[in-house]
Amino acid sequence: MAKRSIRDLLRAPAGFTTLDELDPAATPGAREKARAIADLPELLRELSSQQEQLWAEHTRSLLLVLQGMDTSGKDGTIRHVIGGLNPAGTKIVAFKQPTAVELRHDFLWRIRRGLPEPGQTGIFNRSHYEDVLVVRVHRLVPRPVWAARFARINAFEQELGAGGITVVKVLLHISKREQRERLLARLDDPTKRWKFRPGDLEERKRWPAYLRAYDDVVRRCSTPAAPWYVVPADRKWYRNWAVSQLLLETLREMDPHYPQPSFDPAIYRAKLAAERD
Repeated sequence: MAKRSIRDLLRAPAGFTTLDELDPAATPGAREKARAIADLPELLRELSSQQEQLWAEHTRSLLLVLQGMDTSGKDGTIRHVIGGLNPAGTKIVAFKQPTAVELRHDFLWRIRRGLPEPGQTGIFNRSHYEDVLVVRVHRLVPRPVWAARFARINAFEQELGAGGITVVKVLLHISKREQRERLLARLDDPTKRWKFRPGDLEERKRWPAYLRAYDDVVRRCSTPAAPWYVVPADRKWYRNWAVSQLLLETLREMDPHYPQPSFDPAIYRAKLAAERD
């Protein structure tokens, strides 16, 4: 039997009902921590090579969408997985609370402005899904408003695919217990206390509401054009390894290549070689 890809293992299953059924401490496809950690540098080297060819090709783009509860590791994923890529071919956008200008536009307006250009690898730290998550949990807009956005998001992501942007959507799935441990670690470490906000505890009280909202996101917006990958995120080593694998498998399928020059390199090499110092 052929080995299943990480994309197959982590893609939201058909008939998905709730994240409660998926173990946030699981390690699909990686049996040993030591082996996964040892393999990561080579994965990142190949990922960097593939990304450089995508940048040189300059026709298509890759977009990584990162979503997850607070402390699920969005920043850590960017630091450990994306940090080794060519900065010139990378575009990282963090979507926080909308500004007054952004609120005067359609919810996808600021998302479109953040899309990667041809050749770029884009990373969304949070995304358009905040407009069916936070606004729902905090009741910032009426239900008919946010509920209508699911269909618009699906159409938008299909449009991206048709326009040459391959979308990889990753939901970093963390347990409430692990989140508590990470918040405690922030409070105990003077170098990390700046990451803690008193409002984090209020958000924890909304955990069930966020879980229901994420369940709907996965059920309603995991499509053939842009499936959701649910990455168990309680184990940081696995999170980094799995996201690296997801991106690498996607880039291998995209199969970017360095473009061939429209001139004969030998002619210009001969000219340079004939120059006198």
